[in-house]
Amino acid sequence: MKEKQIEKIIKPGMPHFVGDGFRVHSFIPSAIPMQRMDPFIVFDYNSKYNFPASSIPKGVGVHPHRGFETVTLAYKGRVEHADSSGGGGIIGEGDVQWMTAASGVLHKEFHESEWSKEGGEFQMVQLWVNLPAAHKMSDPKYQALENKSIPKVQLADGLGYVEVVAGEYQGTKGAASTFTPVNLFNAKLKTDGKAEFEFPESYNTGLLILEGSVKVNGQEVATDHFVLFENNGEKISVEAMKDALILVLSAEPINEPIAAYGPFVMNTEAEIKQAFRDFQTGKFGFLED
Repeated sequence: MKEKQIEKIIKPGMPHFVGDGFRVHSFIPSAIPMQRMDPFIVFDYNSKYNFPASSIPKGVGVHPHRGFETVTLAYKGRVEHADSSGGGGIIGEGDVQWMTAASGVLHKEFHESEWSKEGGEFQMVQLWVNLPAAHKMSDPKYQALENKSIPKVQLADGLGYVEVVAGEYQGTKGAASTFTPVNLFNAKLKTDGKAEFEFPESYNTGLLILEGSVKVNGQEVATDHFVLFENNGEKISVEAMKDALILVLSAEPINEPIAAYGPFVMNTEAEIKQAFRDFQTGKFGFLED
């Protein structure tokens, strides 16, 4: 089986704040175009950052979405979410929230109030996963994935495991349901631990090093760097030079036109304009700020 070639290794760019609670480096679309990693159309990474204690939780107030899913992976800290379809909850270290905005929701996300009072180290990833045209106007839904419910596959060398958030790894299916084939894994490796992954050539594939330093197909990659793979070969090997945590993502591209403007991702400009009209006329429901 042929090895996937590394297209480029991307260092984190200058961070910016989303609201006042998320200090992120944008890998998609800032460094990688949406179409290139379709269906992963946004990848924001809040690298480790210490938020001071605050009696008023920091975050992002009520705003709309249509046409895609938001996936938030918590590594450090706690986040509270609510949306106008009734979804919501609190996620902490190791948990994942998977919100399908689809036909439209209002939502808000803030540091969880009790965590906020203490403050501390915060580390998160938020992905926007595109939906195919056939499902963009589906009903919204919410998947709360506690870490204990996420399957874990122990590695043969005994030096780590792979959490299967979505997709399938070595015959183990992930916790999340998806509209198109999406693989999303967390690989937790001890020093010298090694994990191997196989994805079809056509799948858009990348990984982020959240902890430690690793060799990816023999090439050293530092913490907080993103690896983008060419669409050739199937095999990826990751070896930890010291204890490491790696987010692996690979999915079948939808290969449909992408019309994106602000919080809406549709297929045409006309659909974007309709989304704004629907939002302005209250069709996304109500959510208290």
